Amino acid sequence: MNTTAKGTKAGPGGKSAQAGKTKPLRAAVFSKQSRAFAGAGLEAAAAAVASGAVVVLYDENQPQAGGYLCASARKISAETVNLMVVEARGLVCLAMSEERMRRLAIPVLVAESPFLRGHAFGASIEASRGVTTGISAADRAVTIGAASAAGAGPADIVMPGHVFPIQVRSGGVLVRPDAAAAASDLCDLAGESDCAVLCAVLDGAGELASIELLEALATRLAAPMLAVGEIVAHRLATELVVERVAERTIESGFGGTFRAIVYRNDFDHHEHMALVAGDICGDEPVTVRAHSQCLTGDVFGSTRCDCGDQLRLAIDVISSEGRGVIVYMHQEGRGIGLANKVLAYALQDLGRDTVEANLELGFGEDLRDYGITAQILKDLGIRKVRLLTNNPQKVESLERYGVKVVERRSIEAAPHDDNIGYLRTKRRKLGHLLDASSLGGDTDGEDS
Repeated sequence: MNTTAKGTKAGPGGKSAQAGKTKPLRAAVFSKQSRAFAGAGLEAAAAAVASGAVVVLYDENQPQAGGYLCASARKISAETVNLMVVEARGLVCLAMSEERMRRLAIPVLVAESPFLRGHAFGASIEASRGVTTGISAADRAVTIGAASAAGAGPADIVMPGHVFPIQVRSGGVLVRPDAAAAASDLCDLAGESDCAVLCAVLDGAGELASIELLEALATRLAAPMLAVGEIVAHRLATELVVERVAERTIESGFGGTFRAIVYRNDFDHHEHMALVAGDICGDEPVTVRAHSQCLTGDVFGSTRCDCGDQLRLAIDVISSEGRGVIVYMHQEGRGIGLANKVLAYALQDLGRDTVEANLELGFGEDLRDYGITAQILKDLGIRKVRLLTNNPQKVESLERYGVKVVERRSIEAAPHDDNIGYLRTKRRKLGHLLDASSLGGDTDGEDS
């Protein structure tokens, strides 16, 4: 990927596109055609969980996050639970959907869990019948079976207990590609429902296992080793989870004519828009700006940030080139929402920077995800992009969702007194690729 900046500076100041529904993925999808995109690793892993065996699951994009032993909840046994306890050493967890968590009346421990920062744990559970102390491998297998049964309800469990539920967001890895979602999707793919048992693998010192240790464990257990990205790639290749709901041509007051296409999906329950300029058909890379909504900056011209400036620069670049797309995502305040964003502003007025304010409110530094962005680009027929961004996380996220970023093009507006501290924080704490000389080098500044 060519990351040479072509900077533009400014002055201060499983679903079908038709129905929007995804059919459950099953092992039968591994036809001769599907093997073109589903590697032997994914096929072997699906077969393993269908047989009741374990799989070693890891995130190739975040090796520091370690790995997990995972298995089907429906096929769980005392032997498999004990294997996880002995070989993996972490917590034995049960990944399940939001809908199942509601049906079982299991409360999520953090009401607004920052999904990009960790798993959304529910209150620990125990089977209401058939267990003694609850801690034995056999008792935990009974609990997992009770909670994952087809007709399970609140009467089948009690709280607290010795099995730890993890809530998986609707949409699985297409919304949040973490280990719990991947394990859940893998079990669904294998025809084992969407409930998965997983246990973090620790090394002898109690730290998260390295990739080398995971490989050795997989070899010793004769278990398939699977990357989260393989599940993501499979689902992106077989499903389209966004649906076009409205479309018409608009004239931008900032310049240019665009085809405005509004998308909905069943996962984040937001409406997103693609502004398309010119003919984007063909194999040539398309200039794309993935822009997260900033009501204060985009609409009201707030000088606290550079969001409005970047949006107008993107419109100018794409309209002048005559070909490109702006994907306008409903992800206000780096994913925390409008009300929390204004609360963060109040904390910034007290001296916090933009990252500190988010953390003090109980959120991660940046909760945004670009799975739906990638889906919109896929619906538009775009597979290769020249991305207008200063944020390397956008590049990494789109790449992991199957969009090839052939070039990153910087999009910097000249800083001014009101936002220079904010820009310094983005560069220093969030890793944004901003020109240090225009920000006064690495000097820390108060965030506005």
